[in-house]
Amino acid sequence: MKGGMQGMLKQIQKMQSDMEKVQAELANKIVSEESGGGMVKATVNGKKELVSIQIDEEIASSGDKEMLEDLVVAAVNKALESATKMAEEEMGAITKGMMPPGMNIPGF
Repeated sequence: MKGGMQGMLKQIQKMQSDMEKVQAELANKIVSEESGGGMVKATVNGKKELVSIQIDEEIASSGDKEMLEDLVVAAVNKALESATKMAEEEMGAITKGMMPPGMNIPGF
């Protein structure tokens, strides 16, 4: 029984190491999403940090502040959702078989 416990601890340590590696790599992976038919584009990295916002000149100079704000919020939310999905897939590849189905890792 003692040997089985050591083997399980080694598996957990390897999984933790792999998770830390993936978390570091996620900072370099980006996703971009658009709103308003491409008028606003938000780019987010895998750590769910906003990297850039691109706003089409036409909507920027339209004077419709409220619409622009709505488009920015929509693009950022879509990009954050895609980044979350990407992070879950990356982490899921590591934890596959180690965690019971449906168990979420906090922060992802």
